[in-house]
Amino acid sequence: MIDPAKFGLPPRTVIQETTPGNFAIVIHRKSRIIMADGRKILEKIQKISAQLPDAQVVLQTSAPICSKTKAFLQENGVAMKS
Repeated sequence: MIDPAKFGLPPRTVIQETTPGNFAIVIHRKSRIIMADGRKILEKIQKISAQLPDAQVVLQTSAPICSKTKAFLQENGVAMKS
């Protein structure tokens, strides 16, 4: 697990390095991820990418994702894993 403060993110943000240069923002919860969450996730990914331009960041979640939010994240180049 990586310290989110290194990227200027809230301490409750869970970041894992899956392979060298590849990171995952991990969200484990039961409630659906809605557009408000999607915007926050995109901001977090942009902060990580600003500090590590060559890094690839994905969203890894066990929660269902609203279809509108899924489309929004895909339009902005965010890969998602279940």
